[in-house]
Amino acid sequence: MRMIIVSGRSGSGKSTALNVLEDNGYYCIDNLPAGLLPELAERALIHTELAQPLVAVSIDARNLPSHLSRFPELLEEVRNRHIQCDVLYLDADEETLLKRFSETRRRHPLSNASRSLAEAIHDESQLLGPIADLADLKVNTTHLNLYQLRDTIKLRLLNQPEPGTAFLVESFGFKRGMPVDADLVFDVRCLPNPYWKPELREQSGLDQPVIDYLAAQPDVEEMYQDISSYLLKWLPRFAASNRAYVTIAIGCTGGHHRSVYLTERLGQLLQQSLKNVQVRHRDLS
Repeated sequence: MRMIIVSGRSGSGKSTALNVLEDNGYYCIDNLPAGLLPELAERALIHTELAQPLVAVSIDARNLPSHLSRFPELLEEVRNRHIQCDVLYLDADEETLLKRFSETRRRHPLSNASRSLAEAIHDESQLLGPIADLADLKVNTTHLNLYQLRDTIKLRLLNQPEPGTAFLVESFGFKRGMPVDADLVFDVRCLPNPYWKPELREQSGLDQPVIDYLAAQPDVEEMYQDISSYLLKWLPRFAASNRAYVTIAIGCTGGHHRSVYLTERLGQLLQQSLKNVQVRHRDLS
């Protein structure tokens, strides 16, 4: 049996995550009282007609604070039943959450006559702290649209053919912000930039002319060798520490050329020695 617990601050994309999981065969329950988590897991094991039941539940700030504070022991109870249980925590910066609530005109579950929306968003972070601290995968949705979030959920949570650590090598552009959910970040903005070559500007690190240009640059090759040596040495140790997810982010200015090229090369290299290595280009879309 596999269970996924979806949590995070209101407006971060929990409903979208549940919809993706439901579309992929999960039995989904929104706003489950956290205290019922072990009982739900037990009933699913006993009564399900599926050979490998898939269950996803959303646990958020609508719960009783006393139940949320007990989340660590409740999660341990579930895992002691030999259930694969992943905790997904979604979040976004407070400015983005304020904007999303203003656009949808929805009421925040913690706001009231004496607590403003901004205060409710801030307080929610503390209330959900016990869940955030135990999250196997954290996804910051500040810079993700609906379709990018769906793709991220599918890539990180559902595309796991092998047990063990899921590694993601991701390119990004600093001009759109650094991915705050990355575990390792490498800045490659010091390398020669194909953007300043008019014939290469509109292409990306996936296109052969850009690949040929960067492959001919000594600094690019030296950077690749240094990063690859570090990752080949240390990523197996991350896996040995029972980490469920590790994200390696490679950043250049726009996220189109240098970071994409290096991410592709590093992903191909790591796939030769590690299981479940995924590659994503955040800003190419």
